Amino acid sequence: MNCDEVRDQLPDYWTGVMDEAGKAGMQAHFAACPACRAEAETLGAIWKKLGTIPEERPGRALRARFEATVEAYVQGLRQAERGPSTREKLDQWLGGWWPREPVFQFGFAMAFLAIGLLAGHSLTRNTQGSGEVAQLREEVQHTRELVALSLLQEQSASDRLKGVDWSVRIPQPDPQVLSALLRTVDYDQNVNVRLAALDALHSSASNEMVRQGLLESLPRQQSPLVQIALIDLLVDIRDKEAANSLKGLEREAGINPEVRERADWALRQLQ
Repeated sequence: MNCDEVRDQLPDYWTGVMDEAGKAGMQAHFAACPACRAEAETLGAIWKKLGTIPEERPGRALRARFEATVEAYVQGLRQAERGPSTREKLDQWLGGWWPREPVFQFGFAMAFLAIGLLAGHSLTRNTQGSGEVAQLREEVQHTRELVALSLLQEQSASDRLKGVDWSVRIPQPDPQVLSALLRTVDYDQNVNVRLAALDALHSSASNEMVRQGLLESLPRQQSPLVQIALIDLLVDIRDKEAANSLKGLEREAGINPEVRERADWALRQLQ
């Protein structure tokens, strides 16, 4: 078991879903790797603190959101059943005839360069190539979106973290992906997954739907770690509309002292 595998399985290790053989492998790695042991101890301390926080209960809109996500997952399965995409077929075709020897590769490159120079004028008038490239890009983005949406619904926290990572690879996430990330911030049971989803939303925080979703999410949060991360994000995007929510959080009875202090700091930054 290497360091990457250990980090991926840390949430399962501390949540108690890992079997005894897996725990033994993790503990053996901790004994030999001080860095992973320190990271595991940090995550363990955080997880113990979370045990004192009341369990969050989903809102009434959960069923509708769940059904929408299931539909996205079904669409992903249908896409997989249709077989390889145009891009994959093109890669296979190119791999079949492209020479392996560097000398022949150089010869092919020079031949294509000569053909390109002779036919350049006519090719500049032909927009079909650009249309095919655009279509391939759309297919790649659509595939990434389906993978992200599917992984975000998995039972394993590690898989949901991978779903968040796939969403980051999408240059311009569509509303469905952004909505799934916002739902993850609001309702995911694993704090690490929620923090990762917040980080993924940072690049899209200028989107009105995302901005409004973050504002509405602040009063719902019970985890001090998520509350502080969300406050920092609202300050980063300079959202002055967050002032009312921050004031309400500051006055809330029983709020974590560090969260109250961070909310007070954020109010001064947004003035």
